[in-house]
Amino acid sequence: MKSLTALFAATTLLASPVAAELLDVEKDELTFGFIKLTDMAPLAVAYENGYFEDEGLFVTLEAQANWKVLLDGVIDGQLDGAHMLAGQPLAATIGFGTEAHIITPFSMDLNGNGITVSNEIWEQMKPHVPLMDDGRPQHPISAASLKPVVEAYAAEGKPFNMGMVFPVSTHNYELRYWLAAGGLEPGFYSPENITGQIGADVLLSVTPPPQMPATMEAGTIYGYCVGEPWNQQAVFKGIGVPVITDYELWKNNPEKVFGLSAKFQEENPNTTIAITKALIRAAMWLDENENANRPEAVEILSRSEYVGADYEVIANSMTGTFEYEKGDKREVPDFNVFFRYNATYPFYSDAVWYLTQMRRWGQIAEAKPDSWYDEVAKSVYKPEIYLEAARHLVDEGLANEADFPWDSDGYKAPTPAEDIIDGIAYDGKTPNAYLESLPIGLKGDQKVVGNEIQG
Repeated sequence: MKSLTALFAATTLLASPVAAELLDVEKDELTFGFIKLTDMAPLAVAYENGYFEDEGLFVTLEAQANWKVLLDGVIDGQLDGAHMLAGQPLAATIGFGTEAHIITPFSMDLNGNGITVSNEIWEQMKPHVPLMDDGRPQHPISAASLKPVVEAYAAEGKPFNMGMVFPVSTHNYELRYWLAAGGLEPGFYSPENITGQIGADVLLSVTPPPQMPATMEAGTIYGYCVGEPWNQQAVFKGIGVPVITDYELWKNNPEKVFGLSAKFQEENPNTTIAITKALIRAAMWLDENENANRPEAVEILSRSEYVGADYEVIANSMTGTFEYEKGDKREVPDFNVFFRYNATYPFYSDAVWYLTQMRRWGQIAEAKPDSWYDEVAKSVYKPEIYLEAARHLVDEGLANEADFPWDSDGYKAPTPAEDIIDGIAYDGKTPNAYLESLPIGLKGDQKVVGNEIQG
């Protein structure tokens, strides 16, 4: 098989492959859901390169209309698993929105998102954006350059609307993080008011990813946070300018996960390991040999059954560059990371960060002790399944022993201040201290009552 030959040739450190001992899978016909975004790539690659079949799995991949439909499909069993927002398994497990115990044995990627504003808003921001010697904008661009624009709209009595893809999406939390780091209030949630717009300077609302460019072009929103290819699509259509990537917002931040119901995993433990093996191989293929396979991946993703955007639009970010304004294309080799930096390992600290953001903005209404964050993370993120799958791959000569964090306690080393746009370090082992360190957002015993923060 061509892809396997390439894998062995490129990964010279691997042992000679041995005959794979197929796991005795409990269920071999599976249906997985995804949303049309480039970070669903591990699913497409595992399917197209035959990695699922190598595990004795016969998989159907089905695009879903939106994130809620996708989650409901996993909960009711129409889908056996899915490409998910990292916040979805966590929110479902703690009962924010739909209640169900969802787990993840596999993180899909790092980075991959951007924040885009309309041409009109960009022109109003530009006077406040520092320039480099060559006259181009200096990145990363702070939301402080958007603040005077928002204030001018408020003075005219005009609401400032921006889009994100789902209330528990990385995109919601990244957009909020960027706004708050620039001194803008992105609004709070309360049990009685789940709009997330309590006390907001910028009103955030849900728009499905593929509809973002058209919604902005229509003037319904002035900007958005979304995954690729929908930021680059705005550049190609000449309707908007991405002002920051999430790599610039928080270097190598966690993105999507592969989600399954806890019930599915309990009933199908070997199947879950086999799925994880195939996905790890796909992630390795996507990043190996300094992204040498990315053009082939772009061709796969551009097909209508996957992302269905033009090859050039997807290639703009997937092959290690990112275009901000037309013609301003810059090297961002880690814009999409699928395997490097232990990207696929489901770290508890990633789960804890999402939970801190839910608490920060009122989706978790009451204060919780640090131990609660740890317990929830461990009930959803399953590195033990991941490592079992990795061990099989190493024993079969299909992966490198050195590529997996065997001795990890599940927590990454703290993210240093210089890797985050507001200069505030993050340590997943001390979530409440982290919340205290953020100038905007709930902390301690504070709660949202009516339109006010109390406590």
